[in-house]
Amino acid sequence: MLGLKLPTDPRWVNIVEMNIDEILTDHAYCEQKAASTAISLIVSFPEYPDLIKEMIALSREEMGHFKMVHDRILDRGKTLGRHRKDEYAIALHKFFPKGGSRTTQLIHRLLYAALIEARSCERFRLLSEELNDKELAAFYHSLMVSEAGHYTMFLNFARKYGDRKEVDAKWKALLEYEASIMRELGTKEHIHG
Repeated sequence: MLGLKLPTDPRWVNIVEMNIDEILTDHAYCEQKAASTAISLIVSFPEYPDLIKEMIALSREEMGHFKMVHDRILDRGKTLGRHRKDEYAIALHKFFPKGGSRTTQLIHRLLYAALIEARSCERFRLLSEELNDKELAAFYHSLMVSEAGHYTMFLNFARKYGDRKEVDAKWKALLEYEASIMRELGTKEHIHG
């Protein structure tokens, strides 16, 4: 369903289990960045009322997820760690050339967002199935369902605003590129890296 070309190595969960506090911090910032992406789309593309409506709802939902992750950090007697660079997102955002029409820029941003949500969904599924901490596994299962909805929403908006054949070709190429990124990542306690 997600179309990812390279699944996460299941051994990644072993890295997570040895670094739960780190993964929770990284996850919290991922949720904050997802909310920021939604707000940025509102600011950058106010002429799309249907997109604006969904991004308002998404920004609220993602900040709600941030709170849920932050609460789990506090419940563990920890505090939110410092933000780190997201090597995955930095590498991913190098795929499409900068510039182009406003529509092209929108399509590219929507495709990036769709792919990040798809990878998050895939990682959350793995955590929900493999984590020894059953409460945390259940938490990631609930988030997995949400991320799947976000992935399809972004992809559907890209297809709505752009030429379907062109968008699908860009999506396919982006998926291939993302697989090459994932071959280099996956050994750290990051949601995407």
